[in-house]
Amino acid sequence: MDAAFTAEQQEIRRTLRDLLGKRSGPDGVRAAVAADCGYDAELWTLLSARLGLPGLALPAAYGGVGCGLMELALACEETGRVLLPSPLFATAGLAAPLIAALGDEAQRRTLLPRIADSSLTCALAVSGGALTRALALTGDNAVGEWAGGGRAGGVQARRGVGDTRAWRLYGEADQVLDGHSAQLLLVAAHTGGYARGRTLLFLVRGDAAGLSRTRRTALDETRPQARVQLRDTPAELLGDQGDQGDQGEPRDEGAADAVAAALAETGRGAAALLAAEAAGAAGCALDRTVAYVRTREQFGRPVGSFQAVKHRLADVHVQVQAARSAAYYAAWDPAQAGPLALAQGLEALRRAAAEAVQLHGGIGFTWEHEAHLYVKRAAADELMFGPVHLLRARAADQAGLFEPDAADAADGEAAA
Repeated sequence: MDAAFTAEQQEIRRTLRDLLGKRSGPDGVRAAVAADCGYDAELWTLLSARLGLPGLALPAAYGGVGCGLMELALACEETGRVLLPSPLFATAGLAAPLIAALGDEAQRRTLLPRIADSSLTCALAVSGGALTRALALTGDNAVGEWAGGGRAGGVQARRGVGDTRAWRLYGEADQVLDGHSAQLLLVAAHTGGYARGRTLLFLVRGDAAGLSRTRRTALDETRPQARVQLRDTPAELLGDQGDQGDQGEPRDEGAADAVAAALAETGRGAAALLAAEAAGAAGCALDRTVAYVRTREQFGRPVGSFQAVKHRLADVHVQVQAARSAAYYAAWDPAQAGPLALAQGLEALRRAAAEAVQLHGGIGFTWEHEAHLYVKRAAADELMFGPVHLLRARAADQAGLFEPDAADAADGEAAA
């Protein structure tokens, strides 16, 4: 890994930080989350025009900038610093990679250019609040139990009449990121009954008949969530996910395996982006706290001059720098470090936000101050994408840290 950033990467970071510094302060964030869509649509369009933000990691052949996950992670670090409410993560971090991996050529050429130019926003709808399991961040997603199963619950799919790509969806998905405003939904649905059921992905237009979406009250308003209900809703199968029987039962078991693999790969990249966001937010919370304790006086001297305060902030600084390094490594090699980097980023953000509230004193507990926004982001992200101990356990399992070696296994058998 080359730890030095290229001139292009540095320019992406500098341009985005300057633009967000002018357009997305604490007051701007509060105004954006109060909008019907949950973000500043004008700023979203500007970010697309100036930086090609939603298409940063998409190939140039599909209208993207042609960069990679590292550039998108650097952008997420900057958006995380200001807690920018935007459809960037749901659209570019979750939906676009799945469309690129599973969609057929016609779907990719239709959808990806619209994502790249910001004219299409997307959301991934998974039932039961099981997003982290679907993305294989805290456990294996191959079984498909996270999709609700075939007897009841989750979202069920039935094939429509005539066109083999036309389907009808029934059910409900909760806690869908940006689900209330996305123009296209990628819905994970169970098909084929219980005995031979599989979980596949379907495309649902935001204005489809039978689709009902309700914005929910969320702990972190900068990440709006929605309840998505589908009642005989028309949908299109994403890509060619296997031959289907007359009743919609998949004949090809590899179809569901391909979906699980694509979701897991997307999850590793998403973990790197979330880790970068968390590191950016933690760094900003720390910077604001350091600036405050330099000016706030107690007993005739700045609070920041007390040794105990220095030690506390020094510990946070070390933790933030470690989280930032882990996020960069995860963006460079998501398969190796995604969940672990996310765990480190979430811990750093939680610690930095807590210290920000404590060291700001009385004002840090008020609704008017921005410190509470970082506390809510830390808590909400861990609830939705964690918890931290499960992220670390998943990373340990994937690395085989706790698997007994051959000698231990032989000793155990001999003892038995």
